[in-house]
Amino acid sequence: DQQVITPIDLPREPIKTITQVANAMQTILGPISDKIGIQTGFTQRRSKVTGSVFMQTLVFSSLENSECRYSGLVSAAQNAGVKVTKQGLEQRFSPASADTARRVLESAVQRVIQTQPRALPLLERFQGVYIRDSSTVSLPAGLETLWPGCGTGQGSSAAVKLHTRLEVCSGQLGGPILAAGREHDNRSPFQSEELPKGALRMGDLGFFSLQQFQADSENGVWWLSRYKAGTCLYDELGQPIDLLAWLRQQTADQVDQSIQLGQTARLPCRLVAIRVPPHLVEQRRRKMKEYARKKQTPLRAELLALAEWILLLTNIPAHLLSIPEALVLLHVRWQIELLFKRWKSLFKIDEWRSANPWHILTELYAKLLSVVIQQWILLTGMTQLAHPSFWKAALVVRKFATSLAITLQDFFALIHVLTLISQHFQAHCHLGTRRSRPSLYQLLENPHCISLA
Repeated sequence: DQQVITPIDLPREPIKTITQVANAMQTILGPISDKIGIQTGFTQRRSKVTGSVFMQTLVFSSLENSECRYSGLVSAAQNAGVKVTKQGLEQRFSPASADTARRVLESAVQRVIQTQPRALPLLERFQGVYIRDSSTVSLPAGLETLWPGCGTGQGSSAAVKLHTRLEVCSGQLGGPILAAGREHDNRSPFQSEELPKGALRMGDLGFFSLQQFQADSENGVWWLSRYKAGTCLYDELGQPIDLLAWLRQQTADQVDQSIQLGQTARLPCRLVAIRVPPHLVEQRRRKMKEYARKKQTPLRAELLALAEWILLLTNIPAHLLSIPEALVLLHVRWQIELLFKRWKSLFKIDEWRSANPWHILTELYAKLLSVVIQQWILLTGMTQLAHPSFWKAALVVRKFATSLAITLQDFFALIHVLTLISQHFQAHCHLGTRRSRPSLYQLLENPHCISLA
């Protein structure tokens, strides 16, 4: 590590992380962007808008204002040391600019920022908690040959899927890895990612895979999933379980049963069933009916009946995970959904103001690069907080976007700005304690305060 001297006092671990982030930002938005710009043909001979200038312009403009107006882009270009007009920038959006932004994004995704994991009660018993999910961004129909979507009643469509993985304790982000919108989640590169022994892997039903559950069990990796309707269940003696009939026989509101999972696999695991209060049952059924209406698919009676229960499957033994703790882990899985929400609400990765398809793709890739860099910056201080608010932290980064742009070329000045941001995280980015609806971090400290009421 480079020796860093700063007038702002921070513990050694955040300073080490800040140094990594500064190095990564300078490298990705500097020589790597320049090299890729030349390789793709984006950088023309004697052009003042090099790959690094262009990427810095897009990234810092996006960090400050997600609308990416030309006035903001021109200002960001000046911060990068180049005076350029609106028309001059507009002309630079092309297949080469999109290819450049995509390849710079791919280079950034490969960078790993090492940081000290947060001490989170309940999660500390695992060697990392890995959540994988995906989000889809619809694109103009003219891009369907590059990013084919699932199609609509009106014909072909275009969409890109963002395969993503979040390690909750350290905050480290895997991805986003880009894929065609029509690609199924179970083809995600994070579906069968090798994890440390004792780690916990979670995902939504798109990642439900008996084969992967079995591989994880054999490799000493824990897994937790919701039950997928239609999956065969057997008791410990190998006799089939009629799930609906079995649930109707239960008198307790919480049931924990050892079972075998899958007609062929017969994988030993636990089935955890939690009865849902009547008012929530009606909410769940309304959502099911609305989803079926939008997707124009029939809604099976079995699914409506199962709405009365939360059904979980896991290979974690009962002495390591109680039923209330399993419910809290369901809340943990939602952290990646909240991540996508921040990307779309704050960075507007699914919105643009141009009709030029190459401008749209370039802007999308640049915004995704922005969210990766923002996640790096969050690692400089948010991993030290007991009750962090990542929404507030994202707004702090936005306030410092211009300062980051101006100091990018000066390593020690950049360190100073990142240290100031870290201090703002620690001072202002906390969640308050709630009595009626405890936050996730309150639940992690006391899983037994969870309620379905």
